[in-house]
Amino acid sequence: MRVHYLSHVPFEQLGAMETWFQERDISIRHSLLFAGDALPAPADFDVLVVMGGPMGADDDPRFPWMSAEKALIRESIAAGKKVLGICLGAQLIARVLGAPVTANPEKEIGWFPVYPTPAGKNDSVGRLFADAPTVLHWHGDTFAIPNGAVHLLESEGCRNQAFRYGDNVLALQFHLELENGNAQALCDACPDDLAPGRWVESREALLGDPQRFTASKALLGRVLNAFLG
Repeated sequence: MRVHYLSHVPFEQLGAMETWFQERDISIRHSLLFAGDALPAPADFDVLVVMGGPMGADDDPRFPWMSAEKALIRESIAAGKKVLGICLGAQLIARVLGAPVTANPEKEIGWFPVYPTPAGKNDSVGRLFADAPTVLHWHGDTFAIPNGAVHLLESEGCRNQAFRYGDNVLALQFHLELENGNAQALCDACPDDLAPGRWVESREALLGDPQRFTASKALLGRVLNAFLG
């Protein structure tokens, strides 16, 4: 299996996903879009992972690579490649599939539970969240569920947390991949996001419980196994 991931900013990398791929001898390549790296062709990979970032899914005028990135996502979906989107990556997938991305009523930053929807309870990924695990969120925008997609998960702070499109596309608004060091880097890069809010935790609360990161990494492994096999 060949994985190619798209990174939009230096502080949004594979995190715990890298370990999961390496343990299975999966080939990993990347395009650091912020550094001007070229995009691959769909024939160059089996799995496309689209990472997060602080920009919006409609910020094409500000980021010259975004239109080409969306085209690659569209081509990859059409070619039947596995496509996994995290946070901004999930929003970009939604946009490519024709759904709007808008500001969430409130920012959601911190550890909050997600719940399977009725459809999610019958999905191989959605049912992994049957016990409403607490996961790490960091976003101000939200996607609508594209036509033809299955709405998998929701939270109290944001209704649309995950969807699956066919068998080859999975979009997650939250961050199972962040390890403690990745989360520290995100806090350092975006401190203004931590302004007090109903669904915003402090830096101390966000980083203070190592067991949460351990549980998140274990759940990530189960999600990747269910999605990628």
